[in-house]
Order: sequence, then structure tokens, then C-alpha cells
Amino acid sequence: MSDPRYESYMGLAPQRIAHWEHWSNPDAETYLTGIDYYEHPRLCRLKLQELYPQLGLGVPPTDDPKPRPEEQPDLGKGRWGDSNRDHWQQEVAGQRFQNDEERLRFSPLEQGDFTGWRIVEDGDFRSEEVIYERYRRHYPAEWGDRAPAGSSAAVGFYNTMFMWPLLVFGYEQFLSICLEPGFARIMDEFAQINRRVFQAFARLPVNFIVCHDDIVLSRGPVCSPAWMHRYIFPRYEEFWSILRQAGKEVLFMADGCMDAFADEVMACGARGIISEPFTDYKAIARRYQDCFIAGEGDNRVLMRNDPDEIRRMVEAMVETGRMSGGYMMCIGNHIPFNVPGQAVERYLDLSAELAHR
Repeated sequence: MSDPRYESYMGLAPQRIAHWEHWSNPDAETYLTGIDYYEHPRLCRLKLQELYPQLGLGVPPTDDPKPRPEEQPDLGKGRWGDSNRDHWQQEVAGQRFQNDEERLRFSPLEQGDFTGWRIVEDGDFRSEEVIYERYRRHYPAEWGDRAPAGSSAAVGFYNTMFMWPLLVFGYEQFLSICLEPGFARIMDEFAQINRRVFQAFARLPVNFIVCHDDIVLSRGPVCSPAWMHRYIFPRYEEFWSILRQAGKEVLFMADGCMDAFADEVMACGARGIISEPFTDYKAIARRYQDCFIAGEGDNRVLMRNDPDEIRRMVEAMVETGRMSGGYMMCIGNHIPFNVPGQAVERYLDLSAELAHR
């Protein structure tokens, strides 16, 4: 049986345009299924899977009730999905060092073990074998060292290169030191860590690696092209060549507007890009035949819940999908808890009706 995600990643133009959705909306799940997500999380997700299998959402192992956000302690950091947050990552990072001098003395290699650091990819990075074992356990033992042919089996890595200093030091603190001469050593050490990561990933039974780095904001690049060509893009080219030599494909993920750096990312060896609706996906589709692209949908449209506007958005997405065999339907800036369930239903139902080649 063909895997529409595999076909999409590889630009093979499945007749039905597949979905890749960033989902954390329990209230929409209740609305769509008629089953209370918090009272019956497993039954609710099973019903959602039946109604909208294209979402590809997992199912909880038990039907034990979940506490509603208003029944949980107010941890003061807002809400994410079905729970209240206990920290802001950037707040934690900003308090990790006393000043820029301490930051510039920091040695990523000496630290090695980032367990508990709240850098998204928390864990021990002191050796390739430790990294490999941590990720290998998520895949069936019977696969050995190779995923089934035609499978969309993937592994994701959040800190492809740019995110390491941003998450370790904090955004503003990273910007305060990123032009200092001593910063080159720090990036070299992060690169040595990531060399272990991607050598380990080359051995995993996966066909795709989703490499995440928020190298852009909603209006474009965080750092200059010259800075990126010094510290980031050469590492992408090196790391991704390790993966491609092992027969794996890279899917690049970034928040923001990727227009300024899309060509560089593709030149480094990515199969395609998933980003946010600020990016010009039609331009990428024209330049790269049947590359993987996703993220054109906009949650601001869903928030307004205007039926005509949602239809226009879906029609525009489908138009891009017919330009590229690797296009996937995706609300690029997420479907969080406060997006109205009715708007989500409209988007999904219109996609089912219109999103085909």
C-alpha cells in the first residue's frame, strides 16, 4: 500500500494532496468528534482518527481522564495544548549565564550532557553511540538498520545548528555575542556535537530526517547572509551529505519567512522546506520541480472563521499543490488550542473536497 506522506516527501504527486498539520487543539477534537477530549482522550482520538485519518495523529494508550487546564495549577507561563506551561525556554536560557564573558567561555564539548537543559533536544551528546541508542529505541527492532522501502519513517532534530546557541544562551544574549571573535570556537564545538548526531542518524532505520532551525523571523533573516555562510550553511552541507550518502532525505523546517534563504537551504541538499505562511511557496514550487513544500495555510484565517475566506485560502493552497508533486496541506503557523473548532472543521472538509491533483 502506498504511503501518501512518502510520496509527498519525494515529490511523487499523490492524487490526494496529503496533510502535515501542527496540532495542539483538544477543544477542536471535542467539537469534531462529539466526545469530550478530557473525559475520554483515547475514545476521542480514535474517533478523530476515523473521521480525519489524514491528520495522522497518535492515540493515547489509555482512556484515563485528563485534568482540564482550568483545573490545573496556574504555572504563570500560558497554555500549550491541554496543559499549562511551567517555563519559558528563553527565560531559562537568559538566566543560565551571568554575562557575555561567561557565555564566551562556555564549552559545549566540555558540557556534553545537556539533560535537563530545556533546549528541546535535551540529552547526552557525549558520543555517537549514546545518541544512536537514545533514538534507535523509537523504531521497531525488526527493521534492523534500514526502514522499509517506501515508508515515511523519519526522525526529527530541533537543533540543526542555529538553534544550539539560541537555546543555550537565549535569543537576545545570543545576538549580543554572535559577532565576537570568540564565538567561532563555540560554533565549532556545537558542530562537533552535531557531527555525532548526524552520523548516528545515518545509521537509524529511517528514510527522512526533519532538520529544524529557526533561521528566519516572519519578515526574514535573523542574521546576515554573510554570517549564515560562515557559521550555518557549510555545516548544513556537511551534515546533510552524511545523511544523503546513507540514502536518506532531508526535510528542512523553520518558522518565519524562508524567501531569503530557500535557495541556500536547497543548495545544501534539502529535499524541501516546511515553514510558515509568510513564505512564498508558489515561488519555491516554480524554482524547484516537485520539491517537498508545506506550511502555506494561515491560522489567522482560521481564527477569523469566515467561511469564504477559509475557502479562498484552501483554493490558493490547492493551486500551489497542483504546481508541485511534493506539496502538503499544512497550517504553517500551527493549530493551537484557541482556533475555533468550526473553522478547523471547515478547513479539513474543504481540503477533503478540493485538495486533489
